[in-house]
Amino acid sequence: MEFSNQTAVVTGAGSGIGRAIALAFAGGGATVFAADLDAAAARRTAAERVAVAGSITARSVDVTSGESVRALRDDVLAQAGQVSIVVNAAGIDVTEPFTDNTEKLWADLVAVNYLGPVRVCRAFLDPMIEAGVGGKIVNLGSDAGRVGSTGETVYAGTKGGVIAFTKSLAREVARHQINVNCVCPGPTDTPMFAAQPERIRQALARAIPFRRVAQPAEIADAVLFFASGRAGYITGQVLSVSGGLTMAG
Repeated sequence: MEFSNQTAVVTGAGSGIGRAIALAFAGGGATVFAADLDAAAARRTAAERVAVAGSITARSVDVTSGESVRALRDDVLAQAGQVSIVVNAAGIDVTEPFTDNTEKLWADLVAVNYLGPVRVCRAFLDPMIEAGVGGKIVNLGSDAGRVGSTGETVYAGTKGGVIAFTKSLAREVARHQINVNCVCPGPTDTPMFAAQPERIRQALARAIPFRRVAQPAEIADAVLFFASGRAGYITGQVLSVSGGLTMAG
C-alpha cells in the first residue's frame, strides 16, 4: 500500500507489533515517527529499515504523561507540518491471576493501555481537524478485550475500553473525515508473548485454527489497511487478527 507524502506517528514502535507497523509504513513511503518509552529501542527500529521508500525518525514518549505526549506532537508538527496517520500500539501486560494483582498493576495497565491512546488521540486530533484534510487513527486493542482472557482480567478490561473509545471517537470525528478503527491481535510472536511460560505459548498455538501464533507483520498489514485509502468509508470498526482463535461478530 502506498503512503507517500503522508506522515505517520506510531507509539510502542520500539519492538513487537509497533516496530512492524513503523517499518511497514516506511516501506510504503511514509514519513514515520517511531515513538517509544525506550528511546534506544525506537532508535533501533529506525536503524533497521532497509531499502524503503519512506523514512523513520525515532522519538521518546511516555504515553502516561500528557506533557510528554504533547511534546511529541509539537516536535512532529515542527518537523513534518502535518500528521495524517496516528497508530496507538504502546501497551503493557502481566499474566497472572486477578487475585494476585496489585493496585499498582491496575493503575499501570489503565495508564498505558487505555489512557495512553486517549492522550495521544487528544493531542493529535486538534492539528488533524485544523488541517481540514481528514486523517486516520488506528488503535491496537486485543481479542482479550472482546472475549476476555484468563490471567489478563484487568488488561482485557483496558482493551475493551480501547474498543469502546474507538467506536465513540469515530462517531465524534467522522464529520471531519477522520477515520478511527481498532485492530485486535490474537497471540503474536512478540517479546511480550515470549515472556509467557512455554506451556502457555504451546497451548495457545494449539488452540488457534491455523496452529500458530501471528507474526507482527501480519498485524501490521491490518493496520495499514485501515490507514489506507482502501478503508476510506470504514470507521468505528474492530478487526480481529487471530488466525481464527476468536470469531467475534
